[in-house]
Amino acid sequence: MVKISISATFLALALSVSAQVPAWGQCGGNGYSGSTSCVSGYKCQYVNDWYSQCVEGAASSSTAKPTSTTTSKATTTSSSNGGGSAGSTNLSTVFPAAAGTTLAASAITIKSGQSLDGKMMRYDRNSKVCADQTETGEKDAMFILEDGATISNVIIGPNQAEGIHCKGNCVINNVWWEDVCEDAATFKAASGTSYVNGGGARKASDKVFQHNGFGTVAIKNFYVEDYGKLYRSCGNCSGNGKARTVTIDNVVAKNGGILAGINTNYGDKVTISNTCQNSGKWCDLFKGTTSGEPSKLSSGPDGKSCIAINTRTSC
Repeated sequence: MVKISISATFLALALSVSAQVPAWGQCGGNGYSGSTSCVSGYKCQYVNDWYSQCVEGAASSSTAKPTSTTTSKATTTSSSNGGGSAGSTNLSTVFPAAAGTTLAASAITIKSGQSLDGKMMRYDRNSKVCADQTETGEKDAMFILEDGATISNVIIGPNQAEGIHCKGNCVINNVWWEDVCEDAATFKAASGTSYVNGGGARKASDKVFQHNGFGTVAIKNFYVEDYGKLYRSCGNCSGNGKARTVTIDNVVAKNGGILAGINTNYGDKVTISNTCQNSGKWCDLFKGTTSGEPSKLSSGPDGKSCIAINTRTSC
């Protein structure tokens, strides 16, 4: 499989209107507002709807226009294993094959209100930033979604550390994490609802979904294996003090630990329905804090903060 290497770092030279993009820099793509003219000896080459890149070629004396035709030798392979087909948010317990691989030097931002359809391509960092459970941050994510952004039909590779960061409400459709590393997705919206529809994740030694903001995270038709927790309401965020809500519906969870960890002293609530977990606990209830480590109070369901409906343990 040939990999398409993308430099997600671009230099917008604000000192001149006629500034040119350096070699291998970004020169186009949805939401891009910088120069589309490459330095001498390079041309602006379309890679996908989100990135065009200055690659070696004929010198350009005028603004290069990205086109939908590429001379790249990149090839694609279709999934033959029946898992996670493009466009589907139905539950699947089979990890899909990638149609190809796209590498980026830094996190890819999806602007507010915009959508990225990855067409089942694997997206990964071009050098490894995953440090297992060593604390990382937004800059180590694969994607940063601004408020109202949507990402669909993407496979996220193992080199990244923080998966997806949703700065506001977001929609994550049919996204698969091959190796979670620190967290698969972090939700930061101050209110409202973010959605995870379909997809799956594996190899999460700690959390899959981290909820640092407030409002609701709705997880549906999701598959997870080899995990510590599917969901965790932040136990010690400095802004803690308000309730968070999570709904987990039609999820299959195998060989893991806790499905959800919540802070009952802040009024958190989890509702688990139509879900199978073959090991581990449905929920752990904590006393959250704004510093230090939260203390565990009990395990649920308790019928109040943690509600489980139509659950089973044979998956």
